[in-house]
Amino acid sequence: MATVTKTIDVKVPLRTAYNQWTQFEEFPRFMEGVKEVRQLDDRHLHWRAEVGGQEQQWEAEIIEQVPDRLIAWESLTGDANAGEVTFDPIDAETTRITLELEYEPHGMAERVGDTLGLMDRRVQGDLERFKAFIESRGYETGGWRGMIDE
Repeated sequence: MATVTKTIDVKVPLRTAYNQWTQFEEFPRFMEGVKEVRQLDDRHLHWRAEVGGQEQQWEAEIIEQVPDRLIAWESLTGDANAGEVTFDPIDAETTRITLELEYEPHGMAERVGDTLGLMDRRVQGDLERFKAFIESRGYETGGWRGMIDE
């Protein structure tokens, strides 16, 4: 498995950043290649995205979720992927978000792209677009404050 870890500071309170990240169906607004995310229930998501130039679909399960602290997931179908996003307060109006993604590149195009750092740039771009999205709004589009234990 390959791993990408990226961090960004956003100028919104911790609660606002976390609440927005729980709005998975909004991900296509700032995540490159993500066409659709449907929340099936509190723990399960259906993803449709373009990966390595091809459309893929998969189911993912949230395996741990602690409000204002972290959300961790793993794929149940499709190509293997897993990760977590953590939220740390810098001050009352700034939150540090760290996203760690583990994935298995398949096929020549994905392996070449991985070697060239395309996934690193994609994840960094997603975080930058999230930052622009939430900072321009100043408030979240919704929030889920439930807790999920492994």
